[in-house]
Amino acid sequence: MDESKNQKGFVCFTVFICLQMLMSQTEGRAFFVFGDSLVDNGNNNYLLTTARADAYPYGIDYPTHRPTGRFSNGLNIPDLISEQIGSEPTLPYLSPQLDGERLLVGANFASAGIGILNDTGIQFVNIIRISRQLQYFMQYQQRVSALIGEEETQRLVNQALFLITLGGNDFVNNYFLVPFSARSRQFALPDYVVYLISEYRKILVRLYELGARRVLVTGTGPLGCVPAELAQHSRNGECAVELQRASDLFNPQLVQLVNQLNSEIGSVIFISANAFAMNMDFIGNPQAYGFVTSKVACCGQGPYNGIGLCTPASNLCPNRNIYAFWDPFHPSERANRLIVQTFMIGSTKYMHPMNLSTIMLLDSRT
Repeated sequence: MDESKNQKGFVCFTVFICLQMLMSQTEGRAFFVFGDSLVDNGNNNYLLTTARADAYPYGIDYPTHRPTGRFSNGLNIPDLISEQIGSEPTLPYLSPQLDGERLLVGANFASAGIGILNDTGIQFVNIIRISRQLQYFMQYQQRVSALIGEEETQRLVNQALFLITLGGNDFVNNYFLVPFSARSRQFALPDYVVYLISEYRKILVRLYELGARRVLVTGTGPLGCVPAELAQHSRNGECAVELQRASDLFNPQLVQLVNQLNSEIGSVIFISANAFAMNMDFIGNPQAYGFVTSKVACCGQGPYNGIGLCTPASNLCPNRNIYAFWDPFHPSERANRLIVQTFMIGSTKYMHPMNLSTIMLLDSRT
């Protein structure tokens, strides 16, 4: 008994030492973020769009206790990754504060509502589609070149960490948005997924061409289990079948794509993160993770607090730490912390071919 306790203690100590080494060795590593509302930290605040999180109670637990454009009660996934790698949080690319030396930290290009496809999220009007995010990244590199020169800029980008989160909106805000949507009339669900993956391939190849050499690619979470979908499709709290089927089809093909690209390039450039499994852990057994519920959103209206947007008029839970979902679609800060912890030290069930701690330690030795 004592021996197993000692072993556990040793493992914990080892992980702690690894993370300490990691943080000391990776300071100064730039971080770039692409994707949708799960990772947007305020770009949409600068756009005329309905997809925004710039009003109370968003940001209620953020250090300033003010809304920041993050779809969270506090910090979101990119913030927590920055925290783990010992870096300051990246600013939204559209922020006027992103200038001078602050550019060297990296940038967040993400925009709520977007997807892999350009017709995803058209109802939100003015959002930064992924093709535009990549154009902004090229513009970013030109701006940094003016500061530190082309060669140093290329080194900064090559050594940076990238995060890309896409796909959920292509189902929720496109294929399944309305009955008989244009895309659902055009494609059966399995064919739509194949089409999405073929389009995602082009995006990832373009990122590589633009200098990305370490890219964390997250699959979709359990789309049918979010409070918004429970409110529309669930009688007894069970997850919506068709949306779960979409995730089940999409995620394995995304892992396959990542493996193919790495194989073609001959190096581990892309790392797949199994967001579905990470979320299902606490959705399936919330109490084991200290949550009271994984069905009801902290902020919202109607069944499961899943109807409409999170606004000052919404029901608001007093303790955000015991809710897995902050609003009808997005995890709470505490749930995001669990997800990022799994990015860092998760097994190959969650992180393939390796977790973020391993990657960072490998990179620190090259």
